[in-house]
Amino acid sequence: MFTGIVQEIGVVSKKQETDSGICLTIDCSETFLEKLSIGASISVNGVCLTVVEFTENTVAFDVIPETLRVTNLNTVSENSRVNLERSLKFGDEVGGHVLSGHISCTAPSRLIESDDEVELILSCPDQWINYIFYKGYVAINGASLTVARKESDTFSVFLIPETLKATNLNEILDGDLLNIEVDQTTYAAVKAAEARFADN
Repeated sequence: MFTGIVQEIGVVSKKQETDSGICLTIDCSETFLEKLSIGASISVNGVCLTVVEFTENTVAFDVIPETLRVTNLNTVSENSRVNLERSLKFGDEVGGHVLSGHISCTAPSRLIESDDEVELILSCPDQWINYIFYKGYVAINGASLTVARKESDTFSVFLIPETLKATNLNEILDGDLLNIEVDQTTYAAVKAAEARFADN
């Protein structure tokens, strides 16, 4: 489990094809990797991945074809910057909201910058837009954010300077695919309501 508070931006140093998908090696700080162990979970752009190897300042993950199909990790390349978060430990502060690291969908995006604000707009697939609510939580590339606007097929969030500094969301180009994880509490509530209406 994760909180959606990005702890570090890592840099992909190697993307290597394997018999079971790809192996991603990411450069990051020694501090971020303190007390890490093989088999630990780390969120990479919001995707829960298992550590298969690490050094003092690198960490590697095997990414299977299914994960590549449903996330934007298939689009990263060497030198790509990715959002990183270590898994939640009992007693840790939950600064954002609880995330599973299981991506709901990817969505094309664009940034609109004005003098005093930055708006990130995402075109959400039909099957997931019903789980996005105004002022509700959503995770974008692993960052916990609050929905500011919602239309029939799009939603947007506003990015404060700290989020722009602490994540890779300030690097978005028009059309870039971002990983979306809908709030699991909202998802469960909507599913329960749908089932109840279907029974009536």
